[in-house]
Amino acid sequence: MSELNRRDLRDDPAFARGMTSRRSALKLFGASAAALALSACSIPGQGGRGRITQAQIDAFWKGRTGKGSLKWANWPGYMEDDRATIKAFTKQTGIKIEYKEVIQEAADWFGKVQAPLAAGQSIDFDLMVVTNGIQSTKMIELGYLAPLDHRRLPNFARYASPKFKNPSYDPGNAFTVPYVSGVTGIAYNTKYVKDEINSIAQLFDPRYRGKVGMMGDSQELGNFGMFAIGVDPEKSTPRDWENAARKLREQRDQKIVRKYYEQNYIDAVAKGDVWLTMAWSGDVYSLANDDVRFVVPREGGTIWSDLMMIPEPAANPADALTLMNWLYEPRNNATLTEFINYITPVPETQRFVREDAAKATGEDRADLERLAGSPLVYPTQADLSRLRTYRVLTQQEEPQYQKIFTPIAQGS
Repeated sequence: MSELNRRDLRDDPAFARGMTSRRSALKLFGASAAALALSACSIPGQGGRGRITQAQIDAFWKGRTGKGSLKWANWPGYMEDDRATIKAFTKQTGIKIEYKEVIQEAADWFGKVQAPLAAGQSIDFDLMVVTNGIQSTKMIELGYLAPLDHRRLPNFARYASPKFKNPSYDPGNAFTVPYVSGVTGIAYNTKYVKDEINSIAQLFDPRYRGKVGMMGDSQELGNFGMFAIGVDPEKSTPRDWENAARKLREQRDQKIVRKYYEQNYIDAVAKGDVWLTMAWSGDVYSLANDDVRFVVPREGGTIWSDLMMIPEPAANPADALTLMNWLYEPRNNATLTEFINYITPVPETQRFVREDAAKATGEDRADLERLAGSPLVYPTQADLSRLRTYRVLTQQEEPQYQKIFTPIAQGS
């Protein structure tokens, strides 16, 4: 793919490196997801399956071999325009891919595939990419996903960062492995903020009254509220949620928060409408504004992942598993990372990005050197150690969580 096309896509606010539109899924975690949570108990499944045994894995994969093709559902902006990665995979393996950018919102996608998956029927895709959270948890719990045979995923075992192994939302990566990840931290504009920003407490500082941006969705807001009171979100209890919500309401009622944002915070911090704000790492990277910096607060930040998973009724699961393994080979993943610009689960790609930069010239070289050296794409171990994912909510807990956090951004 040409550098011109890469820059054009990055500059398009509708894509923001594929993640601005892709992260719009979080909008539904508010009112829509609250409604979904309240009806969760009525969602049919094939029997809950949060844990899987080796015998079950063996039974599923017995006799399953590749057929030479697969269908892949993904978000917009997550593959080069010229499909270079897909072409390379097909050239190396002979497996053809029908690739479609059909996932726009996680809840909407879940609504489309839930009925056929519950009935054990094909959704016409062998691989799909869904964010960790409510929908992916439901797919695991309701038995909608094929268990992964990790004996066929040696590259994941060898090259995946330890941060992406054995996550709380999918112990042992039984059903999912990350495609790409991002971090929720703090972005601030150095034209207006002269202090070093390194703490979530600074989002609550009355000195910045009316100049702080917070995210409006309850997952992100709840996590930062818990970080602010010294609680690990992954291990939080309903009492922790109440305490975090109390602190967030105090911040709101003191008018420290200018606005609760869905996506347009990045323009606000660049223009100085807000001076510091909750932010996604990839948005700050794509902004390429030297005045706007991104930091993982010392109390912690949120890491989220868009996960590759195989629907249980998939017609070509073996080919999908072959692709998943192929994408964890560093040389293969590096090319994709050079396009997406979010955190790769394969840190060894950094070496290949540097090699590509050394061979490039002009703007191509500058872009690749910036990518290879960016902690927004290759976080330090210190940053990774402070990152936590969202609390894994049972279907019984979701309504309570939503009732506590959703009203904050709504002013109630």
